[in-house]
Amino acid sequence: MSDPFGPLQGKGHGTGQRTDEPEGWVADPWDRIEAATADDLVEQRRFPRPNKWVVRSVLGAVFVLVVIMASVGWWYLRQVNPSGEATTAVNFTVLEGDTLDAVAQRLEAEGVITSGRVFRWYVGRNGGIDFVPGYYQVMPRDHMGDIMGVLNTPPAQTFANVTFPEGYTVGQVASRLAEKVPRLDAATFLQQAGSGVVVSDFGPVTPSTGPTALEGLLFPDTYQISGDDSATRVIDRMVSLMERVGRQEGLDKSEEKVGYSPYEVLVIASMIEREAKVPEDRAKIARVIYNRLRRDMLLQIDATLRYGQPDDLSIAELVQIDSPYNTYTRKGLPATPIANPGRASIRAALNPAPNPPLSDPICKDLKKSQRCEYIYYVIADKEGGHVFAATLEQHEANVEAARAAGLIG
Repeated sequence: MSDPFGPLQGKGHGTGQRTDEPEGWVADPWDRIEAATADDLVEQRRFPRPNKWVVRSVLGAVFVLVVIMASVGWWYLRQVNPSGEATTAVNFTVLEGDTLDAVAQRLEAEGVITSGRVFRWYVGRNGGIDFVPGYYQVMPRDHMGDIMGVLNTPPAQTFANVTFPEGYTVGQVASRLAEKVPRLDAATFLQQAGSGVVVSDFGPVTPSTGPTALEGLLFPDTYQISGDDSATRVIDRMVSLMERVGRQEGLDKSEEKVGYSPYEVLVIASMIEREAKVPEDRAKIARVIYNRLRRDMLLQIDATLRYGQPDDLSIAELVQIDSPYNTYTRKGLPATPIANPGRASIRAALNPAPNPPLSDPICKDLKKSQRCEYIYYVIADKEGGHVFAATLEQHEANVEAARAAGLIG
């Protein structure tokens, strides 16, 4: 078969023919390698190598951007959740017509939050707030989510439980309320209590005003104080509860039961509240008071001396003070109750214990013509129990025993 490309050329003349074929080799057309010209060659392009300074610049810019974004994110988180512990709750008032902008500005100005702008942004992206006018308790530097939750809860749905123990005076009630609900300050409470705005059905015949106007007329109990309660509303509730409890105990029928008006019985109940330390003594102390009133004796109730006086004064010093509450120098009941009595003391005042039977040991020294009655008492043990006497001699012996036991000075 003839070669379509013509006869083979000699060796080594640039034909591209192999020069080392074995003898007898027959070349095929595809074995021919012809020299390529420059025009025939297609240059294989390589991707240019980037400049190292450009790479470093881009990486640096990316790093700076990441740092900036991280710093902004950290700053934002610190605004939403400031570092440090939240302190005590403070009062915050939402006014009628308040907007998010106005509230955010006041929260920042009052130190509750660190940024009003961030607060607006946070609230806008977390459902918003439906502002209801009223009083709120917020924690400065608290998480914005918690502050938002407080402001989203209407004041009428927020409560603080405040307990006023039996025997508290109006002044002590005011201080306890201010301690538990700081927005209801003590001065405002006392001003409202003495203003005559709230009057009790069991008050004196001629209602009075001033610091003692409602003394003894506020029922001691645990109250739920809502976020929209005012001092006047709290006072009204305490007076109303005293009226309800009083009627349950028969205070409205006190004239029939013990011969004294409801207000006078509350005065007696307040003395019982401050004097009795154990339940079983209440009714006996009530009987002592009624017996002394009937006999036109001085009541000589130590607790009355202390009403409105400094705590560090001794009984001997207090006796020397001329006041409407000095039952060592003035006969009859003190001018007002000396505390707010609880149910047990009101019940005792309305149901005094009977006088001892003649078989009682304290009656043995009396003449047959004498009535055996509870007239004296003095503390007898460390639990606060009292021992009662019918004669001065018995009482003086009881006092000496109490003094020897270190119970009195």
